Amino acid sequence: MAQIAMVMNLDKCIGCHTCSVTCKQAWTNRPGTEYVWFNNVETRPGQGYPRTYEDQERWRGGWVRDKRGRLRLRDGGRLSKLARIFANPKMPGIEDYYEPWTYDYDDLISAPLGDQMPVAPPRSLISGEPMTIQWSANWDDDLGGSPEIVPDDPVLKEISEQIRLELEQTFMFFLPRICEHCLNPSCVASCPSGALYKRSEDGIVLVDQDRCRGWRMCVSGCPYKKVYFNHKTGKAEKCTFCYPRVEVGLPTVCSETCVGRLRYIGLLFYDVDRVTEAASVPDDTDLYQAQKAILLDPHDPEVIAAARAEGISEDWIAAAQRSPVYALIHTYQVALPLHPEYRTMPMVWYIPPLSPVVDAVARDGHDAEEVGNLFGALSALRIPMQYLAGLFSAGDTAVIENVLRRLAAMRSYMRDINLGRETQAHIPQAVGMTEEQIYEMYRLLALAKYEERYVIPTAYAVDPRHPIEEPACSLSYEGGPGMYGSGPFGEASGDQVPVAVETFHALHQRQTGTGTAANAERPSRVNLLNWDGRGTPQGMFPHNGGRR
Repeated sequence: MAQIAMVMNLDKCIGCHTCSVTCKQAWTNRPGTEYVWFNNVETRPGQGYPRTYEDQERWRGGWVRDKRGRLRLRDGGRLSKLARIFANPKMPGIEDYYEPWTYDYDDLISAPLGDQMPVAPPRSLISGEPMTIQWSANWDDDLGGSPEIVPDDPVLKEISEQIRLELEQTFMFFLPRICEHCLNPSCVASCPSGALYKRSEDGIVLVDQDRCRGWRMCVSGCPYKKVYFNHKTGKAEKCTFCYPRVEVGLPTVCSETCVGRLRYIGLLFYDVDRVTEAASVPDDTDLYQAQKAILLDPHDPEVIAAARAEGISEDWIAAAQRSPVYALIHTYQVALPLHPEYRTMPMVWYIPPLSPVVDAVARDGHDAEEVGNLFGALSALRIPMQYLAGLFSAGDTAVIENVLRRLAAMRSYMRDINLGRETQAHIPQAVGMTEEQIYEMYRLLALAKYEERYVIPTAYAVDPRHPIEEPACSLSYEGGPGMYGSGPFGEASGDQVPVAVETFHALHQRQTGTGTAANAERPSRVNLLNWDGRGTPQGMFPHNGGRR
């Protein structure tokens, strides 16, 4: 099967929250979603959003392996859910998110003249009452209030006391999060009404709003707490991976607007019959390798033949072969899943940050890009490695060290090239890579163009000989009133429809085709000002003795 996946390079995230704001404007700007952030950027160390969502002993999300080696939901099976279907205590409350608010701006306008400057006090968007702001989606940004907040970081609690005390001063980075669109989603398995489902064509996990009954078991079942409840509509909502954009080959809104260009989107092939087996391995530390093993090589002739047999088009196979996500996960082996110990097989992967290690070397007066100094610092700075292992490798520091060594080798190797010196072949060899692979990885991570970062196959077959029809308006018959005025693509480009960025590519494709336009057989009013030059619509030119 095919899966759309994402990789984020945490070395590039500057915590600007542009991705969060644009996602908010695009998807959650309506009543009932004021507290909902499909994309949020967390500061690490920190409690995250909602508060302490990683504490599965408290929230009981994801899967666990029982004594018989089978997977079961940590939150309980059908009988357990039936017993508390009308009152589910294992779910974050509004205090774990935050109570959304606005400001009483009318006070600024209507305040009488006086000696004091009027203010706009906060007012709850839920109750409408005045409130005191105590928490928000990014309250622990930049370790704000760290003596009180950071010690409650669930990942930090698993590390020794000495490291907890030192980590606050030595290491900080940003962690953008969206729905993981897992291969083994526990939210889908938790839903009593079957409203959540995983699309077979691209693996995106969505909520069927018609089937959702608001039981909120999906909120409990998701260990990443990326399913939200809209209290206005009584329905669950979640990140859709911007599927209307992805279907026409455009990246997600969060990726498109990312200032640091740290996100990569691509297609993966995986063996669906081995997902349960991979998620059921006995040791948590083996889950990363097990998940990586079920991702198939798109260049393998057997994989290509199997993909064709399953009806996957040649365009999708070619996209999988050019996928930056597969390259970062398999070829260069620098991308890791978030919390693989939840056994959901997440498909949003991360490249751990190297910069804090480099800064520590430079702070001591050493050359921060000399390979020996970097390799030595990686084994000496156990603090970040243990913390990163708690996030991306179920506590296995060897996996983190291998990734950081590859990133450090790339930095050292490329410095010689940038300074015009002879390259050192032993640097890539020390991390099991070739010089070509190191350079290609550098090009992808540092200089990749738009079309190299986002290799997204469209959901339709582009064939200029058979242009795509748009949905027709039932009122747009001959002499009818219609619904839309003349569009920018002309009458011969199809029926007039509102043009959005999601439909631009489909419309633009017809402008470059060589065949007759979509509605040349049933045109409405057409003239030289709105004709696109494709085909010869009836009535465009008068007949004269069989000639035009």
